Amino acid sequence: MTLLAFDELQLRQLSHTVRATAMVFEDPVSRKLLEHIERIAPSDATVLIIGETGTGKELVARHVHALSKRAKGPFGALNCAALSENLIESELFGHEKGAFTGALNTKEGWFETANKGSLFLDEVGDLPLGLQAKLLRVLQEREVVKVGSRTPSPVDVRVIAATNVNLEEAVAASHFRADLYYRFNVAAIHLAPLRERPGDILPLARHFLKVYGDRLGYGEIKLSPSTELALLNYDWPGNIRELENAVHRALLVCPGNRLRPEDFKLSGVRASQTGPTVSTSSLESSLLRLCEQAPPKLFDIIEETVIRTAFEFCEENQVQTARLLDISRNVLRHKLGLYGMLANGQRKLAVAYEESEE
Repeated sequence: MTLLAFDELQLRQLSHTVRATAMVFEDPVSRKLLEHIERIAPSDATVLIIGETGTGKELVARHVHALSKRAKGPFGALNCAALSENLIESELFGHEKGAFTGALNTKEGWFETANKGSLFLDEVGDLPLGLQAKLLRVLQEREVVKVGSRTPSPVDVRVIAATNVNLEEAVAASHFRADLYYRFNVAAIHLAPLRERPGDILPLARHFLKVYGDRLGYGEIKLSPSTELALLNYDWPGNIRELENAVHRALLVCPGNRLRPEDFKLSGVRASQTGPTVSTSSLESSLLRLCEQAPPKLFDIIEETVIRTAFEFCEENQVQTARLLDISRNVLRHKLGLYGMLANGQRKLAVAYEESEE
């Protein structure tokens, strides 16, 4: 099993963050990802890691660094969303003594600290536009100018950026510079959420079981078969970090040496993918009969029937209906209003919205 994990000191430093502290490459999706990482890591190309919070972006960045020609050089990591706009320029590029109130000494920025190595910039989508322009210049000119200085200093740094937002949409909305996006997006790594790589769930759970079991001084503790099934059938919206916290919490409340499903406070369990498949033969027969009749607006008839049936099944609960149909609540409300399933005022708003869209 290929395992990436922070060491004990790093774990203590990250204990109150939402970062993933370990990841494995057991699932076919993850193994394919690992092959991709191993192909691009030896180059000196800028890397953009895209993934939800808690999927292991920093761990992947460190692995890219470890597999590169810069492995013996420093690795720096900066969360761009964790600093104020006033501080982040100084953190990135450094400052001269007296450059601003509180600048009592000259300070190197992260680019100089990571010289001859790699610099991981997390949440780059949160960078202010003005700083994006300065960062682009650093990447192009390979030199930095400290705050309060006019003298550039050469730097040799490989930048590994990460984001959990869609930068293409941010570019379209003029929140992110297109030229900086293209500069970052030389080699992209897309990290799938944990729910899309279920083969990693149990190996990760066993890893965290060992880590926290050892810390708590427990003997050997295992997962019951029903617990394994429950973990596999959960969506893990918080990804690896949520799984880690769930295992830690379960260990604290478990009365024995085998974790039970009730030891995990999981919600939003999805239908098991390994369960029996849903039969649609009767539905297909009904649709064929409708197609033979060829009524006008056939699709609208089918859609309205599906939405009305689901809405009634969920006792007119919009949240549950949207979850059942796997659509957003806004889309559901629009359709309910369109087909007259909302109160008059709500229906008028939904119809007006549709007319404005047309």
